[in-house]
Amino acid sequence: MRAAAEDLCGPDAEKLYSSDTRDLLAFFVTLRRLLRECGVHDFTFADLYKPNHARLVKIFSYMINFIRFRESQTEVIDEHFNKSQRTKLRIEQLYDEKETKEIQLADLERNRIATQRLLQEKEKRYNDLKMRLRELGKEQEVVQEKVARAKEQQHSLKAILQKKYEDKENITREVSKLKPYTEQSPTALEDALRDLNDRLLNDKSQIESLDRRARALQTSSEAFGVVAADVTSCTRLLTDVQADLAKEEEELAKASRHADALTDRSNNVRDIERQERLLQKQLGNVNARMDKIKKKADDEAEAARKRMEELHDTHTQLTKERGEKGRDMEERRVKIEQTEKKMAQLKDSIEAEVHAAHDEYIKMESHIKLYITEMEQSI
Repeated sequence: MRAAAEDLCGPDAEKLYSSDTRDLLAFFVTLRRLLRECGVHDFTFADLYKPNHARLVKIFSYMINFIRFRESQTEVIDEHFNKSQRTKLRIEQLYDEKETKEIQLADLERNRIATQRLLQEKEKRYNDLKMRLRELGKEQEVVQEKVARAKEQQHSLKAILQKKYEDKENITREVSKLKPYTEQSPTALEDALRDLNDRLLNDKSQIESLDRRARALQTSSEAFGVVAADVTSCTRLLTDVQADLAKEEEELAKASRHADALTDRSNNVRDIERQERLLQKQLGNVNARMDKIKKKADDEAEAARKRMEELHDTHTQLTKERGEKGRDMEERRVKIEQTEKKMAQLKDSIEAEVHAAHDEYIKMESHIKLYITEMEQSI
């Protein structure tokens, strides 16, 4: 009642009217709304506090006809009401499904963005590893060049060492040849020469007797002179040989140092070869990891592509279903509007028939009253 009074008089109804007046006004509003639904559009407040017979007959007739019409059309009304309720429930269900699908689509979109970010990171790592692999390849080429130069130096040092060894053998043979000449000392040779001179002086007394022996002694003295010259030359040669031996020892020391350096170079070469094998092993591991990462990235990209295709198909199917449901709802709405129009037309036709019947009833009642009046007058 209060809501009806506020609907009629506004929020200041408490100040304008008492509670009884308000309840009466609310009752009037409610009753007028009910009678408007029954077909009585000219209901006034006078029909409440001062009704006449004709108005009461009309109002109750409209109410009875409306109740009969409603009872006769209850199944149709309930059917259309149930259809509208089912349609409303279906719309709510479809709306909920739409929100669920939108949430799923948003989740899938986030997953796609996350997967794309991971793919970009993996691609970046792949490019970094590729650049690192290229750098390792360049370093490997540099190491191979160093190894090649070290091998060339090793071969050249081996050739030099072989040559020095051959020179040493030759010098050793020459020294062994000259060694017997160096066993006799110059003092011993001078003593022998002095003895020979003494003998020569002793023999000079006999030279005069024997010319042949004198010539022989002369020949011997010349021979001894040649031998002395040879001894002098041998002494000089021995000095030269000692100098050569000192040089050879220096060269042997240099050769030993070169051999040590060559050994160090060989060790360095072996270390470089070992590092090269380690680098090749690391390169193989990196290549294997790169292949594995590339394969995994390809698999993930393929899975993401398939998932995107599935999402696209699902989105297309949802769009199609939404369009079909929209068309179905539009058709149902058109059918409901047509049914409402038919019901309104039927209601209008029934109201027209009721009005016509009521008019006929009033006419008959007036005729009957007139007939009764005439009969009473005649009696």
